[in-house]
Amino acid sequence: MPVNRNALIRYRTIDRCLQNRKRRWTLNDLIEACSDAIYEYQGIDTGVSRRTVQADIEMMRGNKLGYEAPIIVTDKKYYTYTDKHYSITNSPLNQQDIQVLGEVSSLLKQFKGFGHFADVNEMVSKLEDKIYAQRTRSAPVIELEKNDNLKGLEWIEVIRKAIVAKRTLCVTYQSFKAREPNTFCFSGYLLKEYRNRWFVLGQSHQRYAPLLTLALDRIQTVEEHADDYRENTQLDLSTYYNDVIGVTKNPNQRDCEVVFWIDKASAPYIITKPLHHTQKLLTENETGKIFSIRVILNFELERELLGFGSKIRVFGPRILVKQLKKQLWTALEGYKSTTNDQEPVEM
Repeated sequence: MPVNRNALIRYRTIDRCLQNRKRRWTLNDLIEACSDAIYEYQGIDTGVSRRTVQADIEMMRGNKLGYEAPIIVTDKKYYTYTDKHYSITNSPLNQQDIQVLGEVSSLLKQFKGFGHFADVNEMVSKLEDKIYAQRTRSAPVIELEKNDNLKGLEWIEVIRKAIVAKRTLCVTYQSFKAREPNTFCFSGYLLKEYRNRWFVLGQSHQRYAPLLTLALDRIQTVEEHADDYRENTQLDLSTYYNDVIGVTKNPNQRDCEVVFWIDKASAPYIITKPLHHTQKLLTENETGKIFSIRVILNFELERELLGFGSKIRVFGPRILVKQLKKQLWTALEGYKSTTNDQEPVEM
């Protein structure tokens, strides 16, 4: 059954709302959410009628689209899913869906191998795997890295919309080092993922207004605020993270050359998956290879290098070598404090 774009937007919006069990959703709430979504994606500001959303809910409950969504009404007022894990995005595909997706996959495969369409490769692989699983009723053969228990994912859409609309947010945030949470106004510029964690780059509206990178898993509340949005006038967001591993940096930091040796057995891992796009092979011998990268010194870089343990030796810069030695010495002292006769310490 063909579905027009507006209907699909409404279905996805209702689905996203009902998955958010931290809030109770009335019919008016769903109508407002659908109206906002249609305005955002289609530019239509006439709103969505009560009758339309009611019909959408019935359509989602039925089997015409294959959803059979378990939507119920509690207290004669609030809409929710009986299954907290349900989502229409997890619904099985019908034969028409599979045929259309197969055609789309074939089209997208034409772009595989082109550098400027590199991101399409992963999309095509996931799409082909989904089609294969549905056709054969077998388990998928691709398992992508994910963390279902990761906190903060519920803020992604809220922050993304605020960035697109250039609206100020009021954020309550507590870093791992802070004793108490802090609430402040914030203008977001860029959402970034690193190792399955999400971050937002932006500017605080506090008196001392630094550029901040906030981890979404440390945000406690987010809501729009009437404060004027502070435009980004200095940063090139497309290149801001080009000189860094991870997300930790200050705008005025300068990169430097990091030189390190990797033993022969581990060198292929560095060659096939470079630590950074600036990585260069400087020299090699029978024991290993020496590489260089040009990056800003930060916590994520240290963690990346320390992860190779005894397989790596960093030659410079001095300040980085000193910091790594300190970390390794602390770790070694921790092992020295436990003898073979002692029981393991319970964590």
